[in-house]
Formats: sequence, C-alpha cells, structure tokens
Amino acid sequence: MTPNSLNFSGGPGALPEAILLQTRQAIAALPETGLSVLGMSHRSDWFNAILHEAESNLRHLLGISDDYAVVFLQGGSSLQFAMIPMNFAAAASAPPEYVNAGYWSAKASAEAARVCPTQIAWDGRASGYRQLPDLRALDVARSSAYLHYVSNETVEGLQFPVFEEALDVPLVADMSSDFLSKPVRPDMYSMIYAHAQKNLGPAGVTVAIIDRSLLERIPDGLPSILDFRTHISHRSNYNTPPVFAIYVLTLITRWLRFDIGGLSAMQDINERKSRCLYDALDSLDDCVTVHADRRWRSQMNVAFTFGDTRLDEAFLVAAREQGIAGLEGHRSLGGLRASLYNAVTPQAVETLARALMAFADERV
Repeated sequence: MTPNSLNFSGGPGALPEAILLQTRQAIAALPETGLSVLGMSHRSDWFNAILHEAESNLRHLLGISDDYAVVFLQGGSSLQFAMIPMNFAAAASAPPEYVNAGYWSAKASAEAARVCPTQIAWDGRASGYRQLPDLRALDVARSSAYLHYVSNETVEGLQFPVFEEALDVPLVADMSSDFLSKPVRPDMYSMIYAHAQKNLGPAGVTVAIIDRSLLERIPDGLPSILDFRTHISHRSNYNTPPVFAIYVLTLITRWLRFDIGGLSAMQDINERKSRCLYDALDSLDDCVTVHADRRWRSQMNVAFTFGDTRLDEAFLVAAREQGIAGLEGHRSLGGLRASLYNAVTPQAVETLARALMAFADERV
C-alpha cells in the first residue's frame, strides 16, 4: 500500500492531513511544552487547558447549553451500553425502550438487558436491517426510563434524519459514527454519546452530553467509576484519562470550528461526498446492490455488494492497487463498505467512484 492511500475504513477512520501533521509533531514534542504529548501529565495545567478547550469547542459547534454536562469518558460505546441503564433506569416507573435498527443498536439493547428489564420498541432484524422507523410513530410509554437509538448504523449503512421534534420520553442517542458530521440539536435529547475512531480522532475517548436533570435519577451505591456524577464532578479527570485521544479530539474540534467553518459547512461537504458515491453506484444498475433502502441511506457508511463474493474480493484487490483502502464489509454482513467520515476528502470519493465504474465496465 502506498503512503498516500485513501482510507475508507469503518473504524479507525481517516484523520485530516493537517491533524496528522500536528499529531506527528506533538508525539515528538509539543510546541507549548517541549515534551511529547504521550508523556504529558493528566494533572498538568496544559492538559486542563486542553480539556477546557475541547468542551468549549463542542459547546460552540453544537450549541450546547449549560443545562447539559459535557464529559470525556473511556470504554467506548460498549461501556455506555451498560452504564446508561445502570444510571438512568432504576428510578423510572417503566423500563427503557430500545430501537433495534442494526448491528450496534442490537448490541446496545442486549447489553442493557443484562442490567435491567427492557422493552424493544422496534426491531428491523426480520427485514435484514434495511430500513428505519419513524421514532415519533413508535408506541413508547411516556413513563419509560428513556428511548435509545443509534443515529447511524455503520454496518448496514442506515442513518436517521436529524431530530427536530422533542418526544414525550427522554431520548438517548448513540451518535458515534455521525457525531459532528452535521448540526444536531442537543436540546432534543436527554443524552448524546459518541466514541472516537470515526469523526473524533483515535480510539480511547467517548464524549457524553447529558441533561443535568437526568442526573437526579442516578441511584446511590454505584461503583464510583460507573457513576456519571463522578466524572462530571471531577471534570473528566477522575482517573487517568486518555490524554493523547483527547488532545487529538481537541485538534479535530479546532479544525471543524476554524478551518471548515462549523457543522453546517461540514454537512455540505458530506452531502456532496455521499451524493457522488451513491450516484456512481446507482448508475451501475443491477451490477451493484446498496444494502440500505434509498430513503434511509447513510451519508457516513455506504454498504454495497456486487452480489458475488469473488467480484467483491476482486474489487478490493483492484482498489488496493489504486491506493484505496478499508473497503471490506463488516464481518457480520460481508460485501463492501465505504466510510465517508469527515476527514475523507471529496477528491478521495471521486477517485473511488471512478474506480467502481471502471471495474464494473471491465468485470461485470
């Protein structure tokens, strides 16, 4: 693979070239301290400033009010699958409800069921996870602890539209794979969470945005590290945090805020990228099948197949020869998948689209 390979991996995802260059310098020595970022103390003034800037940038980009806490955690979404019901389900009169719309939301509901009774509000398994429900039309009890969904299913390439109308039940969203790809309204949610390695930088840090009124539900007696109040009161520095991952996240939020010009500008770029790729796939007619129904197609993850394992594998080889990497489909679904996270450039997507059409002309 060439040093300039185009990374379409579902995770870890691509990083902007400017961030890679800053990170390379920081690993050798931070300009501010003369020390490697890998050796910086989590108790230093430098890191406290990084935590402050990361939160400030997120509040600016998303319009997060002081009614919400912003905290940086570890353990990825997988830890949140258990932590959320542990913290917020016990005080409610009805169990939390889950939307099973794909591989990751099914994981979330299964893990929650280990912690407390749960209800499945909607399940797309029977249709092969090709479509999504209208959340407003679901029959969810108002007394439910919360309604949980995954905003973008990376495996199947499904994405919910931006939510603009508050529900009568607390709404909790795992936005790991489309967080910061477009504007959202935090005030529509009781909690938003997103792990890194998609649009936030390398794995190791998870962002949680929590309505402070939700904290009143947390039962006493939880292990301290599993209690959201612990991390909020210690300003994301209760135990040794992932300094490097939070540093890169801060660079990413700077890039979005000052270089890209905010999330509306980022959305415009992402819409252009996804339209380019879907137009190419659609132009191939029956040669290629896109997994998701057209209405629910994701701007972040495009799952597709030539309908023959041998052709899918041949395209992977042809793509690698052109410096295109990371197109393998998820192990649970197979086929191919192109992830168009924020750092993937429009030029990279155009290169992929041309490669697809050339391959189809020659081989299909």
